[in-house]
Formats: sequence, C-alpha cells, structure tokens
Amino acid sequence: MKSDTQLQKDVLAELAWDPSINAAHIGVAVNDGVVLLSGQLDTFNEKHAVEMAAQRVAGVRALALELDVKLAPHHQRSDAEIASAIETALQWHALVPQDRIQVKVEKGWVTLRGEVDWDYQRHNAEVAARPVTGVRGLSNHIALRERKATEYLAQRIHDALARHAQAQADQIQIAVDAHTAVLRGTVASMAESSAAQAAAWTAPGISRVLNELRVQPQ
Repeated sequence: MKSDTQLQKDVLAELAWDPSINAAHIGVAVNDGVVLLSGQLDTFNEKHAVEMAAQRVAGVRALALELDVKLAPHHQRSDAEIASAIETALQWHALVPQDRIQVKVEKGWVTLRGEVDWDYQRHNAEVAARPVTGVRGLSNHIALRERKATEYLAQRIHDALARHAQAQADQIQIAVDAHTAVLRGTVASMAESSAAQAAAWTAPGISRVLNELRVQPQ
C-alpha cells in the first residue's frame, strides 16, 4: 500500500501528464489515502478532467474537491448563449435522443432535465454540455424511464463485471430490488468502483444504482 507522500507524488504526476489540465493551478494534499484537490480552474471541463485523472491513480481511496471555476474573460458567455449552444450540441450528438432533454442555465450553472431510456444517453447529454464555453457547473437531473426488468439481473451484472476484466468481481455483492441495483463489497481502486457502477447501469430495467463499494488499495 502506498504512503500518503507517494500517493501525492503520483497524483501530481498524473495531473501533469494530462495535457487538458494546467497542473500548476492545482494543490494536492493526501491524508490516509483521501486526496484533497484544491485550486482555481479556467473551465468546468478542466475540473472534470482533474477529477477523472485523480481517480485513475492506484491507491486513491476517496476524493475531496475544493476546485473553483473562474472563467477567463474570453470564456465568459451569457446564460442565453450557453443554453443555445448546449441545445445545439445535444441536437448534433448521435447518442442523445432528440427533444427529450430540457436545458436551464443560471449564472453559468447548467441543469439538465428530462427522461431517457438508458444511462448512456443521460451520460452523453452531460458529455455534450460539459465543454461548452461559459459553463461553470452542471447538475444532471435526467431521469431514466422505468422498463420491465429481466430475470436474474444480479447474476447478469456479475457476469458483465467478469467479462470486463473486473479483477475483484467475486468480491462484489450485487442485490437487485425492483429497478434498483445495490453494489457492496471491496475494490482496489476508484476506477474499479466506477467500472462496476457503469456495468450495473447497462443492465436492462435498472433505473437506479446505489454504489456502496469500499475502496481498499492493495
């Protein structure tokens, strides 16, 4: 298991490695495997990139984010301009269903609402909106339409984890109640936790996933 000092070095190195991140603006502190990221960033998309980079580092147990987005003058846009740009981005995204998502922007903060059939559609709506110039933050409140759940969903989710080379698939307990999947157990990294959650979302009929997995680095 890595020491906090080594983990801090690894997170800093990963941030510096990612060309979409200005690592000079980011502070990294580590306490017992919990990483605190602080600083001021130019765009919301960069904030997301910082979070994803930290999650990729082996040994990170949890993240605490104190990252503020302060737009540079050339990135500032009115709420109307941002909303119009996001609506266009959604219309041009092949994985986002047409006319199913409503966009609200208030002081640069974007709220997405509506109803879609699959989590990947909800996720891609966020992907389309996140990099739009002027966005300071984003809340994804898009709901999933309830559909009939197929049989043996828990086993099917477990099989998907095994196919995805989830190293600790046998240490993950999966419970399905109606349209909700609950994940419990331990994984070695935040990346494995996110992968398990993504696999659960792909199961037909699942409209809610509770990720209660504990990260215990090896």
